[in-house]
Amino acid sequence: MGLSAGIVGLPNVGKSTLFNTITNSSVLAANYPFATIEPNVGVVKVPDERLDNLAHLINPDKITPAFCTFVDIAGLVKGASQGEGLGNKFLANIREVDTICHVVRCFDKKDISHSYEGVDPIRDIEVINYELILADWEVMEKRFSKIVVKAKTGDKQALVEEKVCRNIMQTLKNGQFAKTVLMNDAERQLVKSYNLLTMKPILYVANIDEENVADPKANIHYQKLAQFIVKNTQDQLVAVSANIEYEISKLSEADKFIFMQDLGIKQPGLDRLIQMTYKLLNLCTYFTYGKKEVKAWTFIKGMLAPQCAGIIHSDIEKGFIRAEIIKCDDLLHFKSETIAKENGKLRIEGKEYIMQDGDVCHFRFNV
Repeated sequence: MGLSAGIVGLPNVGKSTLFNTITNSSVLAANYPFATIEPNVGVVKVPDERLDNLAHLINPDKITPAFCTFVDIAGLVKGASQGEGLGNKFLANIREVDTICHVVRCFDKKDISHSYEGVDPIRDIEVINYELILADWEVMEKRFSKIVVKAKTGDKQALVEEKVCRNIMQTLKNGQFAKTVLMNDAERQLVKSYNLLTMKPILYVANIDEENVADPKANIHYQKLAQFIVKNTQDQLVAVSANIEYEISKLSEADKFIFMQDLGIKQPGLDRLIQMTYKLLNLCTYFTYGKKEVKAWTFIKGMLAPQCAGIIHSDIEKGFIRAEIIKCDDLLHFKSETIAKENGKLRIEGKEYIMQDGDVCHFRFNV
């Protein structure tokens, strides 16, 4: 279960620079899947110092982080959903992603042109959002034309779907995202199959001036953007300087630390972007731990132990017997599974156990 994010934005907002950063940070194809699928796809590891700390205890043959896939979409312009520019033909590529990273220009540089007059992050957001709404409207029109015929036969499921479709279409018509429609769990599950862009969580990425990288709040455009998002959405905002991130991505680990120290930042913006996206999607991490491999696995908060075992392999879920679990912090403290067990930190959990972030697991199963 890897995280996938689609990057959208107007032309010349720093989207390409951010994606070049991701490409520079891409994991090796020899070690991780999907690293070289297409030119517009980049795969990076999910930053988690717990994984490195666990690996230092045992020096495994292999260390495997969780990964995040980024899909780059050509710069959208007004009218993209009707065929303007290049972005329209790429919109379909992000229907399958988990979340959208919307890059917004918050820097003043006269030598870099803008699609419109002056820098106005609120206007830019509304342009892109409108195109996403129009793209979803087209999907809903096609779906509604089919379901309304079926509903006329009296099919109960179709009647429910027809009502949901009407509510979503009215909301889109009013210029609002589909995710603002009140729906129960069953209705949300139904709508999930539509892969609507406006149902996805959004992480707004404010591309700020280099001089504001240590204090984004000093950037007036960022301030306006933050106020707008808090007031009008339930989405999240992260500030990065795409140019700085690109420079960081080209450095060695030792040089990165010195460079960031000089800038007054604690971690790369790309790391914060991934971590905030995880939080937005209610994603957590558990670990498997052994001499052959120490590995991070992504799961959704609330999943049960057998479901998490199934992320490794469906046979493990089918034949699940129990999970032997040590908290990551406890294992790092005692530095040994044996010593942690002797101190009562090993727990045996069954099929009803709700997995917790940071669990180090051995799944016992029989197929």
